[in-house]
Amino acid sequence: MLLCHTPRQRGRGSVEVRFHSNITVKQGTLTIQTQCVNMTMACGIPEEMKPESVSLHPLGTGAAPEQPELLCIFGTGDLGRSLGLRLLQSGYRVVYGSRRPHSCGPLPQGAQVMSHAAAAQSASLVFICVHREHYEFLETMAPHLEEKVLVDLSNNLKEGMYPEANAAYLQRLVPGAAVVKGLNTLSAWALQNGLLAGKQVYLCGNSAEAKRAVAKMATKLGLTVLDRGSLSAARELEDFPLQLFPEWRLPLRVAVTLTAFFFFYLLIRDVIYAYVEQRKDISFRIMVSLANKVFPIVSLIMLSLCYLPGVIAAFLQLYRGTKYRRFPDWLDRWMLCRKQMGLVALAFAFLHAIYTFIISIRYAVRHKLISLVVDEMKNNKTTPFYFDNTEAWGTDSFYVLGILGFFLYVLLGLTSLPSVGGSLSWREFSFIQSKLGHLTLLICTAHGYIYGWNKFLRPATYKWYTPPGYMLCLVVPSVVLVLKVLLLLPCVDRTLTRIRQGWERTQPREEMGDIKATNM
Repeated sequence: MLLCHTPRQRGRGSVEVRFHSNITVKQGTLTIQTQCVNMTMACGIPEEMKPESVSLHPLGTGAAPEQPELLCIFGTGDLGRSLGLRLLQSGYRVVYGSRRPHSCGPLPQGAQVMSHAAAAQSASLVFICVHREHYEFLETMAPHLEEKVLVDLSNNLKEGMYPEANAAYLQRLVPGAAVVKGLNTLSAWALQNGLLAGKQVYLCGNSAEAKRAVAKMATKLGLTVLDRGSLSAARELEDFPLQLFPEWRLPLRVAVTLTAFFFFYLLIRDVIYAYVEQRKDISFRIMVSLANKVFPIVSLIMLSLCYLPGVIAAFLQLYRGTKYRRFPDWLDRWMLCRKQMGLVALAFAFLHAIYTFIISIRYAVRHKLISLVVDEMKNNKTTPFYFDNTEAWGTDSFYVLGILGFFLYVLLGLTSLPSVGGSLSWREFSFIQSKLGHLTLLICTAHGYIYGWNKFLRPATYKWYTPPGYMLCLVVPSVVLVLKVLLLLPCVDRTLTRIRQGWERTQPREEMGDIKATNM
């Protein structure tokens, strides 16, 4: 409806105003649009006014809020319920598809549940949280899943369980849908407890648009998304959750190998040697005494193996004169598992500390002390006691270095935790892990040297012409410390610093080849 009111008044002090108003009624909303076409004032200065709209709503009502996106989940098990809870907390609406909508068990508050067909029709993004052996019903629902995005979260019990990946099988059952493999590395426990911030998940699929939709949802959950390409990578993604400690395999193998070697080595030198040469049965020492020798040996070697690859890499860069050439694969893999090696070394150090505390309460130790006292009383003996100042210094230094080394061990282990290391700056983290790490290695190595300082030259130390275990364990840390001292020399450290800042001693071969070709 158009209303027009144009008053006219001429002469001095007159005002001429022309208004045009449009009144429109749409769905109970009154909109008045007023436009001032012309305004003439006595001063003769015209002014144009721009159109302005005002929306009037009925009392007690406001603008209709935008509805959150509706997502569908097939499966009401632990994973489906946990995923739905997390999606609801992130602001999505959730509808479950179940074969028994009225008896599917407790679901997150705020979620709906209906049949598979009805749920699929209500959402464009569907999460498949059922096992592969129950995928057959999806083939009958193919018409309802046309042009839908299906997110396959399934995993298998072992690698190579089926001839094709679960996601590929799902795509074959529902060819009209866009299947995306992803989020299968998330557990129901992590989803329920909200431990998702910064966690990396993988996606793969043939539809870029479908992957973008899933990535947007995952980012809203706090996840970091990595696109692995087409659906042909689904087999690799499904094998990820089946890997058992992939980053710990090398450190654990090294630790088990060292433990087995030194256990049997010390078993031969201590227990079997005493039985063969002295006819003594000291097999009871296997449980505590022998184990308490193996644990510190393995711990010290594992700690030195954490810092040996860094030293090797430094000398390799000095030899090449550049930092732009890749390290060998074995060295690269070694450097990537240094954190795990350090934590394994800390675990063995803990065992050594605990075993040391129980030595005094062992039956064999108490029996030996009581036997000495009783023997002196029976034979009326008086044991002379001379205070050895050197022995006192050695014993106290041995214990002090052991305590300090264990304290620094624990400090290194704490800073390697993500929650602690994330609160440190890079300089602080580097100082603790590098400077204090080498100091820890030095103190623990000195702890081992003081233990055997007066035994190195004794012939009785070398049973069957074999060195004791603590001598063997000092070889690797001593080599690491000597090489580190060489790297700290001013002339070497200056050159290494320049290389790590980008300086190259010689031109790369590719550039040399280009120069030769240009000259020719």
